[in-house]
Amino acid sequence: MTPLYTAVATATGDGRDGKVRSSDGLLETAVATPAELGGAGGATNPEQLFAAGYAACFHSALRVVARRAKVEPGDTEVTARVGIGRAGAGFGLAVTLEITMPGLPADTARQLVEAAHQVCPYSNATRGNIDVQLVLR
Repeated sequence: MTPLYTAVATATGDGRDGKVRSSDGLLETAVATPAELGGAGGATNPEQLFAAGYAACFHSALRVVARRAKVEPGDTEVTARVGIGRAGAGFGLAVTLEITMPGLPADTARQLVEAAHQVCPYSNATRGNIDVQLVLR
């Protein structure tokens, strides 16, 4: 693969309790371990950042496949839920993508969601590595 774009971000501090900054400065924020994992919370965390990226990327893929299929999807929404938990000696992630496509027949919406799951770079990167559930609302 030849990259068309490369995002660059740097983490500093104490891992989950530090800061992240993109090379262009558009993203600069504190990160903190969530209270649910024993931390102080009060700032975003890697799972939220992953969820935001996956939701936006999948939503874009969904709109692309709808255009290719010449389907007007109307108002669509994608919510990504990223869970973290123990996996063997380390930790693993699980993702649920909740897709809302009101106004489309269920079979058409399902076909578009499945096609988007084949196009989305996050879906392609996680396939076989992370359990990803697709839920059509």
